[in-house]
Amino acid sequence: MEHVSDSKLLPYGMMNFAVIRRDDYYYVDKTSFIPLIERSDRFFFFIRPRRFGKSLTLNMLQHYYDVNAKDKFDALFGDLYIGQHPTKDRNSYLVLKLNFSLVSAELHNYRKGLDDHCSIVFDYFCDVYADYLPEGIKEKMQAKDGAVNQLEYLYMECAKVNRKIYLFIDEYDHFTNTILSDADSLNRYTDETHKTGYLRAFFNTVKSGTDSSIERCFIT
Repeated sequence: MEHVSDSKLLPYGMMNFAVIRRDDYYYVDKTSFIPLIERSDRFFFFIRPRRFGKSLTLNMLQHYYDVNAKDKFDALFGDLYIGQHPTKDRNSYLVLKLNFSLVSAELHNYRKGLDDHCSIVFDYFCDVYADYLPEGIKEKMQAKDGAVNQLEYLYMECAKVNRKIYLFIDEYDHFTNTILSDADSLNRYTDETHKTGYLRAFFNTVKSGTDSSIERCFIT
């Protein structure tokens, strides 16, 4: 008779917390760190080597804070530490998640890559949170030119309706590291990040948003 193992599968390379929990993969409970993160800082910069579970941790936090995931809380977190010790901020944010590993890594065209990625994410944000946002926000946002202007518009509109944003940026240094590995790009990269470059303008906009509706950031 063929023996079927009842042991759980290892979630190697998986970054979707909901799928890991739904399909009963092994999961090392890291939710006890949530209260520590909340107490330590609103703007969290998480640096670890590759394969340390940064993206999975970030995805877990997304599900914990997302206002649209309220009805999934017990299924995802019920038997974990945070399920028994939830914080007051659980499921109370509009989650905005950017992944800079998807941005083109060439210095001369990274602005287009950043704009394209942000445009897709911002469109999705307007769609999934349509019930919480002003009517017509997506069309007005799309009329703005580029990621910098679109992000500023989004966080100001969220502030008008008293909605909090939790901004996640995964692999923030992915395309910049690729650029920095090219010696010919170093001077131009410095211009982009230390003077009036587009990348600096983007992060300045994020910083301005923390005085508005961007109440928390988690960057890996």
